Amino acid sequence: MAKRHTTKTDQQPKQEFIFQKKNYMFMFIGIAFIALGFILMSGGGTDDPNVFNEKIYNFQRIRLAPTLVLIGLGIEVYAILLNPHKKS
Repeated sequence: MAKRHTTKTDQQPKQEFIFQKKNYMFMFIGIAFIALGFILMSGGGTDDPNVFNEKIYNFQRIRLAPTLVLIGLGIEVYAILLNPHKKS
């Protein structure tokens, strides 16, 4: 029985991660936007259920916070679809 010699072509190719540093950077930025949006969305209620608080309908909770969450989700989609290996 003959021994088989291994060559460089027989070795497994070096495996790389799908995401690179640039992808993770954008993912972190997107998560920060989403977290900030949810933090701004919280609050505005009262401890007494019989008292209505108008602060629940202010600009911060109705417009700004959901916009930040949607921007964060858009950044996350961009981070996932970003190909760091593509040459400009």
